[in-house]
Amino acid sequence: MASTNVTGGCPAAMKASSNGAFQHESPLDFALPLIILQICLVVVFTRLLAYLLKPLKQPRVIAEIIGGILLGPTALGRSKVYIDTIFPEKSLTVLDTLANIGLLFFLFLVGLELDFAAIRKTGKKSLLIALAGISLPFILGVGTSFVLSSTISKGVHQIPFIVFMGVALSITAFPVLARILAELKLLTTDIGRMAMSAAGVNDIAAWILLALAIALSGNDSSPLVPLWVLLSGTGFVIFAVLAIKPLLGYMAHRCPEGEPVKELYVCVTLTLVLAASFVTDTIGIHALFGAFVVGIVTPKEGPFSRILTEKIEDLVSGLLLPLYFASSGLKTDVTTIRGAQSWGLLALVILTTCFGKIGGTVVASMLCKVPFREAMSLGVLMNTKGLVELIVLNIGKDRKVLNDQAFAILVLMALVTTFITTPLLMAIYKPARRGAPYKHRTIQRKDHDSELRILACFHSTRNIPTLINMIESSRGTGQRGRLCVYAMHLMELSERSSAIAMVHKARLNGLPAWNKVERSTDQMVIAFEAYQHLRAVAVRPMTAISDLSSIHEDICTSAHQKRVAMILLPFHKHQRVDGAMESIGHAFHEVNKRVLQRAPCSVGILVDRGLGGTSHVVASEVDYKIVVPFFGGLDDREALAYGMKMVEHPGISLTILKFVAARGTLKRFDKGEEDEKEKKEKEMDGEFLRELMNDPRGNESLAYEERVVESKEDVKATLKATSKCNLFIVGRNAAVASLVNSTDCPELGPVGGLLSSSEFTTTASVLVVQGYDPAADTRPLIEEDVDYEGSSRDISDSTV
Repeated sequence: MASTNVTGGCPAAMKASSNGAFQHESPLDFALPLIILQICLVVVFTRLLAYLLKPLKQPRVIAEIIGGILLGPTALGRSKVYIDTIFPEKSLTVLDTLANIGLLFFLFLVGLELDFAAIRKTGKKSLLIALAGISLPFILGVGTSFVLSSTISKGVHQIPFIVFMGVALSITAFPVLARILAELKLLTTDIGRMAMSAAGVNDIAAWILLALAIALSGNDSSPLVPLWVLLSGTGFVIFAVLAIKPLLGYMAHRCPEGEPVKELYVCVTLTLVLAASFVTDTIGIHALFGAFVVGIVTPKEGPFSRILTEKIEDLVSGLLLPLYFASSGLKTDVTTIRGAQSWGLLALVILTTCFGKIGGTVVASMLCKVPFREAMSLGVLMNTKGLVELIVLNIGKDRKVLNDQAFAILVLMALVTTFITTPLLMAIYKPARRGAPYKHRTIQRKDHDSELRILACFHSTRNIPTLINMIESSRGTGQRGRLCVYAMHLMELSERSSAIAMVHKARLNGLPAWNKVERSTDQMVIAFEAYQHLRAVAVRPMTAISDLSSIHEDICTSAHQKRVAMILLPFHKHQRVDGAMESIGHAFHEVNKRVLQRAPCSVGILVDRGLGGTSHVVASEVDYKIVVPFFGGLDDREALAYGMKMVEHPGISLTILKFVAARGTLKRFDKGEEDEKEKKEKEMDGEFLRELMNDPRGNESLAYEERVVESKEDVKATLKATSKCNLFIVGRNAAVASLVNSTDCPELGPVGGLLSSSEFTTTASVLVVQGYDPAADTRPLIEEDVDYEGSSRDISDSTV
């Protein structure tokens, strides 16, 4: 492989691999072991920085830019031994080539994320904001270029320099913006939607301007050369639309949902990316454009684009892309910024960028009647830079448009503007979590004809059949009280979540997940859609995308905004074939515990042992036996109220097991007097049971039994005797002593802990219910306001 020319001659090309240290050969003198060491060093160093910056809510690109700079001549590279050993001049060609291969495929993924159909539907408001956010900083960038060319960039070719400066100052990083919005839980807000739409338009405009800048920066002095480059580039785009797009569409069409994508199709697509990159590099507008265009013309519908992303993303983002930041960092020498003039120019560039982006966006937003605080927040968001900014600067440096000092100033500008985005946004835009107070926060209510709203959460398709069967069982006869269910898919905001997946899922949050024009291909949505068409139940799929440490906030705020009476959560364990309970992750266990603490309504945790089997049971075939063990207390009353709602269904029979202590109380079988609180609860239990006995819903499907027990063993024996049922509904804080010696799930309470344990062999699912207690709701996530404007909107959201 050819090496890089250096002063004083051309060093010998590096061989690929060594014979080993025992043959007295240093592996660092050979290309393969050296590039392996470089990759390991860069990945470990940038990941460590990302971990350190995580508490500051900084996107990973910040850590990668800083890591690249620190590995270069600014910090570690000041040591001649380090730079000659780890990043010798003769190894940089291999490093740059591998980094650019990774960059090609990353730009292909960026193209996949940009949906032209969605951009075409961008409203006039977002379009005006995007154009203002490009135009003003571009004009100010042109003005700044004259200042730089008269000071630190003397003798530079003026026209390419002007265009590069304009592009560098006007870019907005679409993927970085999506990540910041998602981490701050703003992706589904009005400001988040506007920012994403405007950033998509901005991204397209920036690439067109960059193509123009590259065309103008050629070495040939003939004015016709840039014209030929632009015409050829336009011809390539037309060819991609007319020839490449139909081919990719043909392959995507032959990849139905639920079936694996053929290896041949993946291979053809990746080869097309490389071939297109070769063509655009030959034209003279850089290889990256070919990959980006192929990404844009790839069909976004169906599993094809998703599978491509999954196959490429981890390798590219995890291993190859950090090399590009290292390569860029090796060219960045911050120490070239010396003296008052250089630091003054850095301040000028940063202020110009911020003023142009934020000022242009704010003015356009105010013209669109966006409130000032939201307008300022939009401006800060649109000021986000990222990888595309570094690409522009590196191309400018490689083409001798930017010298070392100008390059370092612009890299620091990109770093500073992105770094300040999150703290500025958190300071300016604090969306008040307000909501209108609502009445029906529990299943238990006097008005049985009022609408019952449930927020049902699920992690994966595994939870869907039981969830739908629970909904079917809860709908009653349809004559008393309409049922409205919000089905929320809980998705972890992981590092590998691509922007398009986040945006696509977020658009479904609180809105119908299907429409008349384009039917969804999401299996989960289809399941709920099919069920809704069969039953008189309003089912609205939603998506919560968040870090699992804070996703409980999304659940609880959505529950309040949708005014639900109960949140249904899947248990963090599932049953194996041998009957043992296996955990799906400690993080989901913590989610359930946090929801129990902060919920604005009742909560049910569903221990799924296959209620109704692995598929949806039709109404005529529903034949469930439900048992409600009643020990007393708020949670038991709520559990029984839910059971009474379910027994309205003609295919369900309900058995109420009222436990009575032979002596003492159920919490103290052998001694002790009842305290005032226990007496009051007992009175409320008695009154509740009397009302149930007089309830017209208490038909022949309802059975009431009292069991006198003398010890915990009697309670356990009674429960085991009824374990042939399909579903237990139990109160979380049932008024009974703990029935198990130890448990890793104390949040399920004494009865739920026993019924959900592996030692309790049964096929019956268990619903553990916590009733809403206003006295315990001391730290609400939403501030209630009777004048809140969103109240009417929430009501209309319940209809489909």
